[in-house]
Amino acid sequence: METVRFGSDDIENQLQQMSDKDLDQIAFGAIQVDGNGKILQYNAAEGDITGRDPGQVVGKNFFKDVAPCTDTDEFYGRFKEGVQSGNLNTMFEYTFDYKMTPTKVKVHMKKALAGDSYWIFVKRV
Repeated sequence: METVRFGSDDIENQLQQMSDKDLDQIAFGAIQVDGNGKILQYNAAEGDITGRDPGQVVGKNFFKDVAPCTDTDEFYGRFKEGVQSGNLNTMFEYTFDYKMTPTKVKVHMKKALAGDSYWIFVKRV
């Protein structure tokens, strides 16, 4: 399997070709959501970071149900702005702290290549 580098400019091109099994093999969290934040894919690495079972979160709203600590202007606000402009591509540091030990992460959000979906990538700092 090809190595996927966190924060790379063409990350959405690499993920476009991946199966769910391949997505589970990358070394950082990868969450695919629709324009409203509903989770379409949630990989194993993200489950390791948050302590959540990926099978239990698919179909739920990432910002409201799974990670309400991200329902802030700093995180969800950036997501909504990128979705509305049609050009989501932002990177920043954040602390996840909902029902878990506070964990500092780097977040990269980017529009997916196909359809109305978006990627949220998460790497521990």
